Amino acid sequence: MLKKLLLVTAACVANPALQAEVQVNRAMLGMFQPLIDVADSPENPITEEKVDLGRMLYYDTRLSANRTVSCNTCHDLASFGDDGAPVSTGIHEQQGGRSAPTVYNAAIHIAQFWDGRAKDVEEQAIGPITNPIEMGMPSQGDVLGVLKSIPGYVERFAAAFPGEEESLTYENIGKAIGAFERKLMTPAPFDAFLKGHDDALTDEQKEGFNLFVATGCTTCHNGMGVGGHLYQKLGLVKEWPTEDLGRYEHTKNEADKYFFKVPSLRNVNETAPYLHDGSVETIEEIVSKMAGYQLGRTLSEEEVTKIVAFLDSLTGEIDEDFIAEPELPADGPETPKSVAQN
Repeated sequence: MLKKLLLVTAACVANPALQAEVQVNRAMLGMFQPLIDVADSPENPITEEKVDLGRMLYYDTRLSANRTVSCNTCHDLASFGDDGAPVSTGIHEQQGGRSAPTVYNAAIHIAQFWDGRAKDVEEQAIGPITNPIEMGMPSQGDVLGVLKSIPGYVERFAAAFPGEEESLTYENIGKAIGAFERKLMTPAPFDAFLKGHDDALTDEQKEGFNLFVATGCTTCHNGMGVGGHLYQKLGLVKEWPTEDLGRYEHTKNEADKYFFKVPSLRNVNETAPYLHDGSVETIEEIVSKMAGYQLGRTLSEEEVTKIVAFLDSLTGEIDEDFIAEPELPADGPETPKSVAQN
C-alpha cells in the first residue's frame, strides 16, 4: 500500500493536473495523527494544582545553585520552547554538549533527550537540576532544602499531592513540571488538514507535502509528532561528520552508535539551529542535507522551498495565557541565596 501511495504521490508531483485528487486522498495521511490536547499519563494524573505548581517550578531560577538558570532558560516558552543556540548555557556560563530540543509537544515522544535516556517528561525535568553544567545543584537534598524553606511551596506541594505522607519530594518535582509540560501542545494548520479541512494548507504546502512523502521523509518523520517516535542513525546512507556517539553514550550498545531520537518537525521552522549539536543554521540547509545523508536523494532548490512551505504548516499556536510567567512564592527567612557546589 505504501509503495502504491508513493507512486501516486510521485506522479502527482510530476503532473500538476493530478494534484487535486491527491490533495484529498486521505489514505496517504494515515501515517500521521492529529495532535492531542493533553498527553495524559496514568502514572501522573493531571490536576490543576499540579499544573499550577509545575508552571512555577518551570520558571523558578531557585532550582539552580546560583539562582541564574530555570527550565525556561534553555526551553524558552515564548520562543517555541528552545533557546535558539547551538548548545545551551548553564550556570557560570558553562556550555553544554548538545542543543536543547523544544519542550513543546515533547510529552508525546518515545523518550526524552537526544539519546532517549529519560523515559518521559517527568524524568527529564529533574535531570538538569543536579547536572553540574546545567543548573548545578549539588544534590537532591539541596534542592528539597531550598523548596522546603519557601512556605508557599510547602503549601503548593501539599495541595498538588494530597494524602501523601511526604508531598515535597524530588520525584514530585518532576511530576509537577511534567503535568505542566503535558499540556504544552501546539495545534497547527496541518492538524486541521488531517481532520479533513482541505483549505487549511496552501497549494504550495500541499505540493510540499507530496514531495515530503515522495522523497521518503516519512521513513522517520511520521506519527503525531511528525517525528519523535523512533531512533535513527544520523548519516544513514552517507556518513555524517560528528564525534557525538549519540544513544551509544547511554546504552553502551555498539548498534546504537550515531543513533539519535528523531526530532519532531512540529514548529521546526521556528527552532533553528538544527541537529543535536546545532551545527546546521537554516531550515533549507537541513532539509537538503537530510535528503542527501539520510535518503540518498538530491533535491532542487525549488523542491526544498516547497518542502519548507509544508513544514511551515506544522508551526502551531502557543497558548499565551497558559505559558504566562506566574508570580512565584516568596523566599522564607531561611531560604539560601545560593547553594555551594561540591
